[in-house]
Amino acid sequence: MTVQFSLGSNAPESTTTPVAVVGVYENGVLTSAAARIDTAAGGAIKRLVEAGDITGKVGNVVTLLHPAGVAAARVLVVGLGAQKTFDAARYQRVTLEAARAVGRLPVTEAVNWLPEVEVPGRDAAWRLRVAALATDHAAYRYTATVKPRDKSLPELATMTLVGPADGEAGLAEARAIAEGVRYAKELGNLPPNICNPDYIADQAKAFADAHEGVTFESLDRADMEREGFGSLLAVARGSANAPRLVILQWNGGKDGERPYAFVGKGITFDTGGISLKPGPGMEEMKFDMCGAAGVLGAFVAAVKLKLAVNLVCVVPAVENMPDGDSYRPGDVLTSLSGITIEVLNTDAEGRLILCDALTYTGKRFDPHTMIDAATLTGACVVALGKHASGLMTKDESLSAELLAAGEATLDRAWRLPLWDDYQSQLDSGFADVANLGGKYAGAITAGCFLSRFTEGRRWAHLDIAGTAWDEGRKGMATGRPVPLLTQWLLDRVAAG
Repeated sequence: MTVQFSLGSNAPESTTTPVAVVGVYENGVLTSAAARIDTAAGGAIKRLVEAGDITGKVGNVVTLLHPAGVAAARVLVVGLGAQKTFDAARYQRVTLEAARAVGRLPVTEAVNWLPEVEVPGRDAAWRLRVAALATDHAAYRYTATVKPRDKSLPELATMTLVGPADGEAGLAEARAIAEGVRYAKELGNLPPNICNPDYIADQAKAFADAHEGVTFESLDRADMEREGFGSLLAVARGSANAPRLVILQWNGGKDGERPYAFVGKGITFDTGGISLKPGPGMEEMKFDMCGAAGVLGAFVAAVKLKLAVNLVCVVPAVENMPDGDSYRPGDVLTSLSGITIEVLNTDAEGRLILCDALTYTGKRFDPHTMIDAATLTGACVVALGKHASGLMTKDESLSAELLAAGEATLDRAWRLPLWDDYQSQLDSGFADVANLGGKYAGAITAGCFLSRFTEGRRWAHLDIAGTAWDEGRKGMATGRPVPLLTQWLLDRVAAG
């Protein structure tokens, strides 16, 4: 269910609601809203603090039922941790903990005073946006292929976030980003027998049909053969599901203004091809299209916000399967750019579809800036874990912009070098370049490979292999990097 958000200025002790959410720091200091409720309730919160039931530690959540003197049926007291070290990351965590706790209660609505908590360096609009996105994240449920939930059970539908009137812009951004994140999550979570290249194209077309100002286009195998997509089509050869190149355009900027371009890796399932992956965990390779899902989600958010930019979203959608017609290690491919590629491993396929998509996007649209997102390398997960996406670019200003957008949204990235020193690892005796750079610096050499197809362009690469989904049997798509990319676009509009 999608949660509906509104901005409120309610008095905490006199607001009639099924749940009132307030905070307490680790040292027993009550936030303003918590103190007002405590006074109205005759010291009920302080007594629980003194008894040790409310510790104020992050993750400590205590619910007071029907406290006397308070209009709310329940008061949810959320631990904020140490007051001296409270920061943006902690705020995001406690708002998420609060949202999860509310979701476990038999209620359909709640009022949250946590956005009133001061966060160093962040304004009210930011606090409201983060709280709203945390709530929507906690409320997300995958339902497409599971038994329907018992509709008689209450489910959170509306959340009032208390803050100043000038914070409304933050909520408006949150609503759009939440839609984009959900769009990306849903595509990522769907099984590969449903979410194949044709399905992605159909969903993109449906979005374009439903939104004025959005145009849709799709290239099929024959179109790409005529164009010369030799690298992308080689990856697709082993699959019964035909490849598609999906193109969405939003012309919210000035006529003739060069667009921004997002390109997303859309491997709808990755077996590794002839270089077959190990069986354990292979089911997670349905998430290998999360780069595509992420750029599509950012496109959705941009359209919902009606951003004054021209934006192109290009998704090469392909399935990588072993078959008698599959491409092989040792094959030499001719890419759309004319650069020849020696295949050393068919499981290094993402860069092979991206290189043609990047070439096509650059030549056809001549974008002002081009950013690709891809679940590209396990090496990036080893280097950065699950917290930061890998950022690679030779453009210092673009790096600064993207890192700032990541910090603003806490959808953070970390820059890895893209020095020419690494290019020699891609040397081949049989082609212009090899598709693998050896055992060392695998994330960086993958970025170096892509850089050969973006020369002369303002371009950045985001490796989201560690951040696009949560691991494990019940791990879900995260919707990253939708917040980062949307914030980057918002910043471009603000910069003029």
